[in-house]
Amino acid sequence: MSMLEELNALGVNTEEGLRRLNGNASFYERMLGKFPDMLKSSAVSPDFDGTDYAGTLDAAHAVKGVAGNLSITPIYEAYSEIVRLLREAKPEEARGVLEKVMPVQAAIISCIEAHW
Repeated sequence: MSMLEELNALGVNTEEGLRRLNGNASFYERMLGKFPDMLKSSAVSPDFDGTDYAGTLDAAHAVKGVAGNLSITPIYEAYSEIVRLLREAKPEEARGVLEKVMPVQAAIISCIEAHW
């Protein structure tokens, strides 16, 4: 199975991602290949400080943006919710969303890394 097929099975909307890049599959796959490193550099850990989470909000917003541009839907939707909750000063609820998405995020990253 190709990387795009596997990502589709994990909930990534690769068709939309390809449309965003004018159908250029090679470029889309290269951009997907950079996502794991971006995610590591903007890592959001569930053990973030519940009283001072400005850095966590910034990192979550960065992940949300890149995931949205690449149509990595499960990560985009979860981080959109995390950003919203942090902006509403609900860090514990944001932590719960993050904990739920982490296995999906790990599966998507593993898929990309296995093909890259």
